[in-house]
Amino acid sequence: MRRVRRRCAILAAVLAVGLAQALAADPVGPAAQSAPRPAGGVLAGLSLDPATEARLLALDPERISPEEVREVLARAPAPRIIGLHGSVPIVTMAPFAEFLIAMGYPAERLRNPRDGGYTYSSFTDSREVAGALAWHYEREGSVPMLIGHSQGGMLTVKVLQDLAGASGDRINVWNPVTDSAEDRFAVVDPLTGGDRPVVGLRVPYAAALATGSLMRVLLGQWGMVARLRAVPDTVGEFTGYFIEWDVIAGTSPGSAQNNPYRPTGTATVRNVTLPAEYSHLSLPAAGHLAANDVTRAWIERYTPGVSPPAETDLDTRNLLHAADIWFRVKKHWCLEAQRLVRAQRAVLQARR
Repeated sequence: MRRVRRRCAILAAVLAVGLAQALAADPVGPAAQSAPRPAGGVLAGLSLDPATEARLLALDPERISPEEVREVLARAPAPRIIGLHGSVPIVTMAPFAEFLIAMGYPAERLRNPRDGGYTYSSFTDSREVAGALAWHYEREGSVPMLIGHSQGGMLTVKVLQDLAGASGDRINVWNPVTDSAEDRFAVVDPLTGGDRPVVGLRVPYAAALATGSLMRVLLGQWGMVARLRAVPDTVGEFTGYFIEWDVIAGTSPGSAQNNPYRPTGTATVRNVTLPAEYSHLSLPAAGHLAANDVTRAWIERYTPGVSPPAETDLDTRNLLHAADIWFRVKKHWCLEAQRLVRAQRAVLQARR
């Protein structure tokens, strides 16, 4: 009993100090949002009740039910998701963000901190995105996930390559609130308190939707033509989605096999072919799938390789990649939350 009381007292003290530091460092307003969070603040601010913590650690990341999303993951920290839209954003990534929100993902983790929207421009320097990933990691404890459509997929790959050192061994931390570079090349690791360079950060999950070489040529992005499909070790899991006939991306049947995304090291890389009737421009439009009971239930039960619904009167546009991305997002949401809980437990154990 004395040992339990001592552990509770330690945890209470850690959380109290961390909360006080976090409040001091993060008052309301843009200036406060750009202030660095104190080392240890992320773990100190993690306060799940024991029952939720136990359920979280017991989750199978690849078999998460809708009830577990609502009752467990919704109470746990979630990685930010950066959705990068295409060069001609007739449809931005906002509809896909709204789909993820409807499925249960926290809306604030999908918002662009600069303007509050649910989409990011792909006409952005990849090093700025890489630097912003580090900025978010310092404050949130997880490196954001990346989902890019068309040119946004190209930018996603380029960011991963920059994190692997393709544009040099130093990248400035980028403040996405003030939209400016900071005079440093590393952040304070929120788990260890040590320096964590921008170069070398690892994104948990990334995806590229309908990204092809044809537009790289037409837009003069020559440097990415040869390395568009090279996925470095700065991502844990990557999925590239191809439409069978896509005149904008320049892909056709067999493209996923003949010119696939490929790991340059140990990253897990998947190539998925989508039906020819899917439209390049409207791939992010998925809100209707969460709103329909039948398609939503299928997405919630989805595992890779399962057959789509047999009903012929359903609107199943964009069903396959929407379900597959939601499956991966849930998985890495779970893994990142479990990692933070275990890190907090390790800190408490070390202080005994």
